[in-house]
Parts: sequence; structure tokens; C-alpha cells
Amino acid sequence: FLKKLALCLILVSPSLNGCASAEETAARPNIIVILADDLGYNDVGFTGETDIKTPVLDSLAANGVIFQNGYVTHPYCGPSRAGLLTGRYQARFGMENNVTYSPDDPYMGLPLSETTIADRLKTTGYKTAIFGKWHLGAAPHFQPNNRGFDYFYGFLDGGHQYMPNEVEVDAGGYLTPIVRNKRPAEFDEYLTTALSRDAAKFIDGHKDEPYFIYLSYNAPHSPLQAPEEIINKYSHIEDPDRRTYAAMVDAMDQGIGMVVDALKANGQFENTLIFFLSDNGGVYPEEWMPNSDWADNAPFRRGKVSLLEGGVHVPFIAHWPKGIPSGQRFDDLVSSLDIAATAAALAGADTADGKLDGKNLIPHLNGREPGAPHEALYWRLEEADHIWAVRTKDSKYMRQTLPGVGLSFFDMKEDPAES
Repeated sequence: FLKKLALCLILVSPSLNGCASAEETAARPNIIVILADDLGYNDVGFTGETDIKTPVLDSLAANGVIFQNGYVTHPYCGPSRAGLLTGRYQARFGMENNVTYSPDDPYMGLPLSETTIADRLKTTGYKTAIFGKWHLGAAPHFQPNNRGFDYFYGFLDGGHQYMPNEVEVDAGGYLTPIVRNKRPAEFDEYLTTALSRDAAKFIDGHKDEPYFIYLSYNAPHSPLQAPEEIINKYSHIEDPDRRTYAAMVDAMDQGIGMVVDALKANGQFENTLIFFLSDNGGVYPEEWMPNSDWADNAPFRRGKVSLLEGGVHVPFIAHWPKGIPSGQRFDDLVSSLDIAATAAALAGADTADGKLDGKNLIPHLNGREPGAPHEALYWRLEEADHIWAVRTKDSKYMRQTLPGVGLSFFDMKEDPAES
């Protein structure tokens, strides 16, 4: 009786209008957010023509929803992740640049005033886990286990070496040993595969309770490293950087396949909502990184660090057989902000603080709520330099100080590639 009473109390929220029944509790989906790092828009099969093999993602896309106008809130890693995990424009709380790996800095991280998706879902009985890249603060109070996550297997910095024999104790940065729940951990295979395997293991161990997984790959972010046998699959690609990058994306797709297989083996695939997207566009050879040309953001201009479409318009899908009609191509504006709002609504989490900038996408995808989730999306890159953009369904107005890009206005109906 006490267990049932406790479950009833934590499920009371404005979104549920009272206590959920046992049937409603059992019906709540597992939620998995899979985030790629620096993935080019045209580097997965479901977005267009590519020489990279992504059969798992392509299947999820074909049987789910492809967001034709899916965006992130910032064109590079840390701020984009801050927006996604809080469901709030990161400019609202001042996190507009990447944080450095500073374990002794009590201020370098996602402000403690902010509530993460994991915080919200944990109060409703969801088990929460993150695998991979954090990049939101390395001091203890910023780390995932203190930001709503029950389980953490990954690394705190903005990237990591992929091969296990390159880790060095006290080396710092990308060479630092990975972490499992605040303690040093190990991996003995390609890092992307190790993260995927651990996520699949978590699914195997949580068959009887809803869970939220944030599978935050560092792939295909540099350094460019991949298993030789996968690189050899792409021997037809002449450029060696592009060849390795392709193998990194392929390995990520195989890792996602491990997660999908675990869901199916445990009878959870039908009632698991899976989001997949990239944290920003693929790298582009800007003047400060002239050799970074291995990603393909076609048909969009430029890439990472730019507010042009190549920097913030990303591959973005949702898949939930039990809850979303399959085979959709959704044309209205969708933001990474919507993931937190959607997850909170499905879990019955309390959102009475009114802070979420995103929208619950499910009524729009099911046709129960006509109209677009957003009339407009907004970006601010650096306040001091007055770099910003506003996107409506029809138009985009922006200012960015890059070579050949200044104050600009684009007709997004006639010219979605901003040519």
C-alpha cells in the first residue's frame, strides 16, 4: 500500500490532472535521446545522398518521423547540449560558450539553478542514465550524478580519444580515464562501441520500470579514429579523413543497433520513444580550422559555428511505434528544446515552473493539435558581437560576422539552402 501511495504522490502533476492509474503508469514509454557530435547533415541515409552506411538510423527514420526542419539551439557543442538538456534557450542562463575541463572551478558548468530532463523525470519514477559526453562542467556539483542522472558512464570533457590504449592517468583532457558514477572506469574496445554496449546492458537491467537514457556519443567528433576493419569498408573514399569519418559514423550506427536489439530482446521496442539528432552541423573549413573538411552538410551552407543552416539545421528523427504514426515527414519547425517538453509531458513530470521553451511534439505528430509547434525559433551566439538569427517557417533574418556573411534575409520557402 505504501509503495502504491508513494507512486501516486510523485505522479500528481498539472499534466496528469491527478494520480495516474496503474495502467497509465505501465503505459508510459521509455525515452532515449541519442545525440551525435558534429554530424554532417548529409552524412546519414535518411537525409539524402551519402556514401556512408547507416541502415539502423535509416530504418528508425522510415518507421518514425523525419523532422524536415529540425534545429538545435546553438552551432557548437556545450551550449547546444545545455539547451537540449534543460529545454531552455541557454542564453537565458548565460551558457553561450563551451566550458573548459576544470574540475576545480566551482563556476564552470551548467548553472545549478537549471533543471535537467533527468531531474524532471526522476521525480516521476523514471530511472535515468547518461552514456558518453557530458561537457557541462567537471566540478563535482556539475557532474551528471548530481544533475538528475542515476547512472553515468562516459567522460566530462568535450571529447575523448577513442582507442583504449591511449588513456593516461592524470593526463587531462581527451586522455583522461572515463568515469562510471564518479569513479574512474575502463573501456577495452572502441569507445563508441563500449558506450553502446553499456547502454544496452542498462536496458537489460531495467525491464520493469520506465527509464530515460541520454546516449551522448562523441562520434564523429575529432580525433578521427575508427577500427581498421570499418575504415576498410570505405576504401573507395579517396580522402583519408573522410574515409575515417565515414567509419566513425558507421560504428555509431552499429552501436545504435545494439541498443535497438536490446530493446527488442526485452520487449520494449514498441513503447520506447527514441530521438536522434546531432548537437550541431558537421565541421566546415573556417579560417581558424582550414583543414576540417571531412563532413558533408549539403544542401546547406557552411557548418559548425555558423548560424547558417549548415550549423544549426541537423538530422533529426523520432521513433515510437506505439505512440507516433510511422512514415511521416514533418515540415514545421522543431527544436531540440522540444525533447525536454515532450519527455516531461509523457512522464507526467511537473512543469509548473513555466520555464520550458520547448513544446510537446506528440499532439502535433498524432494530428490531435493542428498548427505548428513554433511560430519562430531564435539564436544568439555571442551577445558582445551581436550575432543572432530568427527563423520562421517562411523566412530567416540573421547577422553573423563570417567571411561573406553579414546582415542577411532569406526566403526559406524558395531558398532553403540560403544560396
